[in-house]
Amino acid sequence: MTQKKPNIFYSVTWNLVLLSMGSIVLSIGIKSIAIPNGLITGGFSGLSLLIYYVFGGLSPGMWYFVLNIPLFVVGWILLSRRFFFYSLFGMVTVTLAIDLIPFTIPIHDRLLAALAAGVLIGAGAGTYLHSFGSAGGSDIIAVILNKKFNVRIGRFYFYFNLVLFSLSLGLLDIDVILYSLILAFVVSQVADYFLSMFSQRKMVIIISDRSESIAKAILKKLQRGSTFLYGRGAYTGRRKKVILTVVNNYQLKRLEEAVFTVDADAFFITENTFNVIGKGFSRRKVY
Repeated sequence: MTQKKPNIFYSVTWNLVLLSMGSIVLSIGIKSIAIPNGLITGGFSGLSLLIYYVFGGLSPGMWYFVLNIPLFVVGWILLSRRFFFYSLFGMVTVTLAIDLIPFTIPIHDRLLAALAAGVLIGAGAGTYLHSFGSAGGSDIIAVILNKKFNVRIGRFYFYFNLVLFSLSLGLLDIDVILYSLILAFVVSQVADYFLSMFSQRKMVIIISDRSESIAKAILKKLQRGSTFLYGRGAYTGRRKKVILTVVNNYQLKRLEEAVFTVDADAFFITENTFNVIGKGFSRRKVY
């Protein structure tokens, strides 16, 4: 029996689509809302905007490109080729989109602008981070520090933005900085939502006297595998096969129906999990 090989063309195309869509949506938030209202974002895009507001010279997109050059030189040495080239594509897409997007979204209230820009930038980031790459910038630094020194990515983003907004205190009005902080907070919340929206899985533990029959029903009705964990009842002392399986949100009700059709007295425990790597779920992201 021959093993089915992964469709390389489909994988590459899908990753490029995610990077393109995410980068363009992010760039719309920056170019069409944040820049007209004088706001800065977090990360390297925020640093490029700060330099653009203070020194001018290059366009915001070109400042973003220039700041990324040394990062990609280091990334070529320390990161995988797959992550490097996908991230290079994402970075170039952001650079071009920021400079080429011709329209402005007419939001005149800065608070509303911060909220709207945060939603778009967070949605864009959450989309391209589903790929095997990034959009460059602080993502590259975060991955390198995590890979080499085990620095948590979220912690790096926090300290990077803390330094960025601290530098802004002497260069921008305090009102602009406060609105920008709101923008950065919205970005983080929306990006987390988009990352979990398609990745969230349910880990289910099933305790039953008919575990063999339930495992067969799961395989037949949901085409999902399961694992037996051997346990012992604390009250009865009897050994039992405890079923462990993982499904997506849409399969949960079907799983519940399959289990209780076999054993109405089964014990059914559901737990949220956000990162399942393996056959039938997510592939490991190699940095």
